[in-house]
Amino acid sequence: MIENYTIYENDTSSDANGTLASEIPTGNVYILPWWQQTLWSLAFGGMVLVATGGNVIVIWIVLAHKRMRTVTNYFLVNLSLADTMVSTLNVIFSFSSMLNGDWPFGSAYCKISNFISILSVAASVFTLMAISIDRYMAIMHPLKPRMSRVTTLNITLWIWVASSILSLPYILYSTTMKEEYSNGDYRVICYMVWPDGPTTQSYTEYIYNVVILVLAYIIPITSMTFTYFRVGQELWGSQSIGECTATQMEAIKSKRKIVKMMIVVVFIFAVCWLPYHIYPLLAHHHREIISYRNVQHIYLGIYWLAMSNSMYNPIIYCWMNSRFRQGFKKVFMLCFCRRREDAMKFYEQRHQAFTRYSCSEPYADTRVTYNGNVNVPLHTVTETFNSSGASSSPFLLSKYGHKGQRRSNV
Repeated sequence: MIENYTIYENDTSSDANGTLASEIPTGNVYILPWWQQTLWSLAFGGMVLVATGGNVIVIWIVLAHKRMRTVTNYFLVNLSLADTMVSTLNVIFSFSSMLNGDWPFGSAYCKISNFISILSVAASVFTLMAISIDRYMAIMHPLKPRMSRVTTLNITLWIWVASSILSLPYILYSTTMKEEYSNGDYRVICYMVWPDGPTTQSYTEYIYNVVILVLAYIIPITSMTFTYFRVGQELWGSQSIGECTATQMEAIKSKRKIVKMMIVVVFIFAVCWLPYHIYPLLAHHHREIISYRNVQHIYLGIYWLAMSNSMYNPIIYCWMNSRFRQGFKKVFMLCFCRRREDAMKFYEQRHQAFTRYSCSEPYADTRVTYNGNVNVPLHTVTETFNSSGASSSPFLLSKYGHKGQRRSNV
């Protein structure tokens, strides 16, 4: 993610190189205190863990179970793939950079990380729009043929192509810059240099952000609002002619559940990504925002809210869809059973090792009656036999029954 790039314009004094004195801070002011770093690390670490694990499980549930391979679920796999990409390939590196005020991952990955950030959000919102259109056609026009698997894959491919084209400027104009301080320290920042200037000062960037807002937020959200509103009217508002059979009622309930789930997904998406789209536009019109004292925490909060959208979807699927819920339970049970099996194997190995290397005698706990004495230890009897020249084998006790009769207490 692009860092805030501050240009100071109030100081007129300059050094021999023409650099304004106020442009050279005494040190890296973007390094947060350790306790703030700890809190933000816990917030982002938990989010990445839930998002990555949850979306990987969603992909497995759909691809590993034949009855889950529906058109809607194929689109959900595409949505989970986009969410997994942004949580693993962008969030970890961008958060590390924002936490320490430094980008140590090189210029090439600066381009890749910024490209993935827009690629994933565009692919996510276009996939949500494709799901809403598919639901609209299935419910509003039930007699028309459903979308085939080949058509679904083609639409998914075009979603990624369109998202890549929309994200292309981040590959072209992202770069890194070394910023030095008066105390000798320095940091590397990952930002964008447009043809007409750096980020927050470029009018081209402003136009691009407006295009992203329109194409990747306003139009998809408007389209999904209309389609789900019409679908809601059809499922909850219309009255069927005649009495519905049990099968028809079950089909209507199933469609309602899917539509409810997707409405919640779209609503969460709209809430999470709205501040992310508004912030760069506000920063262009009010440049003093990027110099605000707590702007680093504000931007971290906006960024966390946007990226956290990737962890909510698996939770929503598990909460509102019984089949996904069963899939999650199956995964968790497999993990629990595997840990239990490992624990049992460990216990058995320890037990075998203890038995193998035990120093106790095999008949140490056996008691016998010998020469009228009750409960004499067997090893005492065998020692007596040894001293008299007889065999010490317990088997031979039967030959000397007139001297001793074996009685086991075990």
